[in-house]
Amino acid sequence: MKLLSRHIDFKHGNGRMTFIPEEGEDLWHVYNLITAGDVVRCTTLRKVVTESSTGSTNAQRVKTNLTIEVENISYDVEAMSLALKGRNVEENQFVKMGAYHTLSLELQRKFTLTKENWDAIALERVEEACDSGKTADLAAVVLQEGLAHVCLVRQSMTITRAKIELPIPRKRKGSCTNHDKAMLRFFDTVGAAMVRHIDFSIVKCVLVASPGFVKDKLMEYVLSTERPEFKALQENKSIFILCHSSSGHKHAVSEILSDSNITSRLADTKAAGEVKALSDFYAMLKDEPARAFYGPQQCLAANEQEAIDTLLVTDTLFRSANLAERKKYVQLVEDVKGYGGTVHIFSSLHVSGEKVGCIKFNSHNLLGISILGSFLFHYLKKLPLFYFSTILESSPYSPCGYRRISNGGLIFGGLWRLNFCSRFL
Repeated sequence: MKLLSRHIDFKHGNGRMTFIPEEGEDLWHVYNLITAGDVVRCTTLRKVVTESSTGSTNAQRVKTNLTIEVENISYDVEAMSLALKGRNVEENQFVKMGAYHTLSLELQRKFTLTKENWDAIALERVEEACDSGKTADLAAVVLQEGLAHVCLVRQSMTITRAKIELPIPRKRKGSCTNHDKAMLRFFDTVGAAMVRHIDFSIVKCVLVASPGFVKDKLMEYVLSTERPEFKALQENKSIFILCHSSSGHKHAVSEILSDSNITSRLADTKAAGEVKALSDFYAMLKDEPARAFYGPQQCLAANEQEAIDTLLVTDTLFRSANLAERKKYVQLVEDVKGYGGTVHIFSSLHVSGEKVGCIKFNSHNLLGISILGSFLFHYLKKLPLFYFSTILESSPYSPCGYRRISNGGLIFGGLWRLNFCSRFL
């Protein structure tokens, strides 16, 4: 995304910025930047009805610049479009003050965003969106017999570009002809989808994963078949990495990104780093449950004691229409960074962020926030929040009395997950 101008009063936090979205992912960043109450100005088309002196009416669509105060935001992932609904707040010859209008933000269309409070999360999002060097360059193809997903793993989201489903007859005793013909049709369709949806001038690595030997048969077919449409695959065969997955469904992308062998080859991508952080949380929850927690109240209580070593949080919390709630989580992120903790903000459209957002315990939905603690909490057993804070303050095993543990722990938003009575030696 291109940043054209920036006018911010850092003392009070208010100001405006002008942007031009250049690719689909930029609109996702804009969706996370704009909240209800913000003011947006851009070019739009408005239907205007004029009445002549004889009483006849004439309707036409005119191009004009409108400034609205946003009330509702809708984002279409597949169409890559962003619609902003709100009331007009500036004088315009075609639109009355206070009249409703829906602005459509599109690629290469300049717009100006004015906010009363440009907090640290919003400024970090702007920096991330405008850094062209952070563009994702990873594609993934996960498949099983009869099912395949071709995905682009971007910095902030995993986009399913194609889903292929074909019926595959079972192998019959004495004859596999129908099965083999169906598999060749399937491989042909998957190969065509890869050529159509993967731009090899941008993508530097393609992960191909499946259970069994389906992936090997696919690559053998597309690389050995003398067809003009497969020439791009054959010329870039060096960037394909074959790996194992449990299925051909989309969630298998997260599974292959968490593989240590794959992660080592993708160490510089944000997607791999976030998946590794989530895997570390699950491992900590299993092996050292006294240092892994999730829940908004628990996270905030641990933050009061400066006990968070790693914070995992989804970006949905920063899109809250409640300004006080948004400020609460922004302050939490700033506090954790302030005393040396690590913060991972997961995109709700990325496979890792989807996992964070849908975690459940005892049928309760968790709210996409978690931590790894930097020390063990002593004698904590499903205590209410106020008692939790009291124990940490009054216990002889206070935070300052513990040695800090380098690899830390996590806290996720939700309920107390564990009953334990741990003592740090």
